[in-house]
Amino acid sequence: MSGVFEQVWALVRQIPPGRVTTYGQLAQLIGRPRGARLVGYAMSACPSGSSVPCHRVVNRFGGTTTAFDTLAPGTQRALLEAEGVAFTPEGCVDLSRHLWQPPGR
Repeated sequence: MSGVFEQVWALVRQIPPGRVTTYGQLAQLIGRPRGARLVGYAMSACPSGSSVPCHRVVNRFGGTTTAFDTLAPGTQRALLEAEGVAFTPEGCVDLSRHLWQPPGR
């Protein structure tokens, strides 16, 4: 499993500030089209203090996760907003503006 996790983390490291990706998009990129949950496991297993910007991964609707809220409520949203990511009135990332497309795709 750790090989798959490393693949996911390598992709997430490529996401520039102000952009996001989804669990499903990452699953597609690693060749596991039904592997969104596996990507979620990879994100939760990411070592604390690593260079992986896990906050840039959101659900398919652009929703954030409470996994970051161990620091404070709304931590993931605050980190994304600090990078200039806009949210819809419903509280989701505006994927039409901020969804990352890997080079060559």
